[in-house]
Amino acid sequence: MGDFAAPRLDRVRVALIGVGARGIGHALQLAAIDGVDVVAICDLHQDLVRRAEQRVLAGGHRPKLYFGDENAWRGMLLEVRPDAVFISTPWHLHAPMGVAAMHSGAHAFIEVPMAVTLQEMWELVDTSEETGRHCMMLENVPYGREELLYLNMVRQGVIGELLHGEAAYIHDLRDQIGHVVRGPGSWRTEHSARRNGNLYPTHGLGPVAQYMNLARGDDTFGRLVSFSSPAKGRGLYARAKFRPDFRWNRETFTAGDMNTSIVKTALGRTILVQWDETTPRPYTRLTLIQGTKGALARYPNRVAIEGVGDYHHWAQDDEWERIVTRYEHPLYKRVGGLAERMGGHGGMDFILRFRIVECLRQGLPLDQNVYEGCAWSAVTPLTEKSVQEDGAPQDFPDFTRGDWRTTRPLAVVA
Repeated sequence: MGDFAAPRLDRVRVALIGVGARGIGHALQLAAIDGVDVVAICDLHQDLVRRAEQRVLAGGHRPKLYFGDENAWRGMLLEVRPDAVFISTPWHLHAPMGVAAMHSGAHAFIEVPMAVTLQEMWELVDTSEETGRHCMMLENVPYGREELLYLNMVRQGVIGELLHGEAAYIHDLRDQIGHVVRGPGSWRTEHSARRNGNLYPTHGLGPVAQYMNLARGDDTFGRLVSFSSPAKGRGLYARAKFRPDFRWNRETFTAGDMNTSIVKTALGRTILVQWDETTPRPYTRLTLIQGTKGALARYPNRVAIEGVGDYHHWAQDDEWERIVTRYEHPLYKRVGGLAERMGGHGGMDFILRFRIVECLRQGLPLDQNVYEGCAWSAVTPLTEKSVQEDGAPQDFPDFTRGDWRTTRPLAVVA
């Protein structure tokens, strides 16, 4: 499935499972993309289904609605038989819903992370191969303007041979503790209470892995080591903000406030990966890619290239604008203006959805395959095991079964 291209679809009949915090964005933007028919919407909560229905009715779509039962999505798959299913549900439902969607004949598009356990990831891989259906994780960050720019620069050899990357998800989400009945925190907080590792690695790691062509011809994931700091911040926050009898004041959090891991690839390259959803700190994905001729980084955007100015200092401002003008990714040139107007994390969400539809309608391989989604997501269970074993190295599964060597690297698509 690395270079798999499904038969072309004249129109893409889309069903949505989960239309809360993330799914409502899928509903709104997919309904606005040419060649898409939103044919069904499913959520446990009727009000969320009705809200999504109103968003898509404006675009001329007439979806069937399913709600009020934990298994309503199963009936939807059997009755509607969509071409593609977008799954935006709590993490533990991702794999079973993705497997069922593919068995029903649909391509499965699953929100981050792809699955929770390595066994679930193998089930997704096996089902995708068995059914001949795409299974793609909806990792949006590689479609950001700067991430696309850096991909173009890396592919053109601007920073030479790649040596090292840095990737993170640093995002203070302590306020989600207050989501008790509904909302992301109502289920996401459970993971921080029960697990200890990097629970959300793919936003930072995805672009760096694409730059390095991991699981695609040049290189692949080798092993990692991982350590977590003490777990302090969430407990302190709960005690400061809520009554003593509040649920999370009666339980102990397991996940360390900061998890730090080092990934070593088959070629010996390294990636620093961090996760922190707890401490009071500005948001960052820590993006950095280091080559033999220079480095590209974010937060703020900056570059240092040997032979271009004084590479001992980060080039910014006017030099940055010249670099953008020269190396702007052709996909962003084509749809970036529309993406900015449509919105969604600066437009990256729209480009993600646009490219999925474009690939399905033109019969092209997707920009992210099932093996990449599973490899990026595998960081979580591997870090959990490494932390439990005091930093012992953990080997990545080869979800491609060796086929990564013949899978083409992601091209700079126009």
